[in-house]
Amino acid sequence: MRTRLLPLLIVLMAAVLLALGIPLAVSVAAAQQQKVVVDRIDDTAFFAALAQFVNAPPAPPGRRLETLSRELDSYYDVYGIRIGVFYADGTSMAHAPAEWSLPREGEVRDAFDEALLSRRSDDPEQVWPWQDGRLVVASPVIRDGDVVAAVVTDSPTGQMRSRTLYGWLVIAAGETAAMLLAVGAALRLTGWVLRPVRVLDATTHEIATGRLKSRVAVASGPPELRRLARSFNEMVDNVEDVLEQQRAFVADASHQLRNPLAALLLRIELLALELPEGNKEIASVQTEGKRLARVLDDLLDLALAEHAEADLQLADIGALTAERVAAWAPTAEAKGVRLVGNCPATTAWVDPVTLSSALDAVIDNALKFTPEGECVEVTVASNGGTSTIVVADRGPGLTDEELTRVGDRFWRSGRHQNVKGSGLGLSITRALLAAAGGSITYEHHEPHGLKVTLTMPRNGAPERPYGLTER
Repeated sequence: MRTRLLPLLIVLMAAVLLALGIPLAVSVAAAQQQKVVVDRIDDTAFFAALAQFVNAPPAPPGRRLETLSRELDSYYDVYGIRIGVFYADGTSMAHAPAEWSLPREGEVRDAFDEALLSRRSDDPEQVWPWQDGRLVVASPVIRDGDVVAAVVTDSPTGQMRSRTLYGWLVIAAGETAAMLLAVGAALRLTGWVLRPVRVLDATTHEIATGRLKSRVAVASGPPELRRLARSFNEMVDNVEDVLEQQRAFVADASHQLRNPLAALLLRIELLALELPEGNKEIASVQTEGKRLARVLDDLLDLALAEHAEADLQLADIGALTAERVAAWAPTAEAKGVRLVGNCPATTAWVDPVTLSSALDAVIDNALKFTPEGECVEVTVASNGGTSTIVVADRGPGLTDEELTRVGDRFWRSGRHQNVKGSGLGLSITRALLAAAGGSITYEHHEPHGLKVTLTMPRNGAPERPYGLTER
């Protein structure tokens, strides 16, 4: 979510900064040019005042013209700005530099014609830093109410464009700093807003993997998300209460039924002694009674497994697996099945008792469905941050549809109803592994059979995500 929200905020902030920065940059360029234009207007007005007395009596015009020419030359030498005073017919009264003259057309001529109409020339077009333009300003020379000449300046714009560019660089630096601050603020804001969401997501994952005691720490974030966290905790409390009642009911019912069932089986045994040997009805009742006893034992084991707290420790699962393979070897030999173990030393964070019980259930299941003469392979391996125990058999295997249901409580394949079992063994295994931070998966074992993979963490004990609390 953050990867989608953060770019949106950055784009919006960049748009705001551009909306402010572009007009500011334009105003800086306009202000720099306006300053130059005002200076040129003042200069042309000054020289127009000098030029209007060049031919005015009683002083001889030669001395005034010489003074004007000297001032124009000095002005050009100091500022590098071409300047000239031209009569109405276009002839020059005085100008600098000497090689410059009034052109017949162009921007300079247009400004000169405007000045002859007793109007100051229009403001020149904006010159941008990337343009090599010039600024032309003209002012009329008026004597006795008549326009007798015009003063024209043709200014280079290099310094003006440099100052404009410098102003733009300052604006860009300010915008960049503002953007960095805005990005930092957006990171903090999105982190503050989304932190409760991340914690909620992590808690949901914890609960989905069986850690029902995990809760969201309601400490920060927007009020709406804090209310959501409190509601989530209340929901989990209710779910945990319901599941606890269910587990308690199953455990109590299993425990309470075992004693009457044991007494009933004992009476049936005594009754069988009074009847002829080989009575089929009594044998059937005894078989069903024993099956019911196994179901009650498995239900009690499942309830205890779902309620148990794992005692995690760093253990050698290779040695533990080899021990369980050796324990099941006589059973496999009695069935005519080869039980092979490849158990190198590999460490993982496990509850040894829990893992032993899980391995017993998986190996027992594999031996049940593996026909005589086939092989069951148990392999221990490590891969990055996890360790795995793979139990692969050569039995009939399961279909794709059956693979989606294997491990469900009381579920058994319709093709294997004649095999002894309650349908709870793999459910117990899943509950035991989940309590220890592990998992169990099922897949086809080509060309036929089932492959069961038990996965445990090996880089460290499973930790609760940041922000979770245990009740």
